[in-house]
Amino acid sequence: MKTEKRLDGTELTIKVSGRLDTTTSPQLEAELKQSIGGITKLVFDLSELEYLSSAGLRVLLSAHKTMDKQGEMIVKNVNDAVNEIFEITGFIDILTIE
Repeated sequence: MKTEKRLDGTELTIKVSGRLDTTTSPQLEAELKQSIGGITKLVFDLSELEYLSSAGLRVLLSAHKTMDKQGEMIVKNVNDAVNEIFEITGFIDILTIE
């Protein structure tokens, strides 16, 4: 997994590429803990995400819960495979997906 972060005022965009799974999700979780203080809008760009496991879903859910308290979270550029995972798990009804 590789991440690219872009900060624009209080909006943080994180582009995630590769695999977000049991091995890589702790890395994203640690980056989020360091980065989202004072952020009012968190955007995940998943255009290059190839695989998402339950561990990755947990990180996204945790970020969503945090952002519910301090602003909003948007997930964008979701490919068909990841979108299917969101549909099967019910995350499509929880997350704001563009």
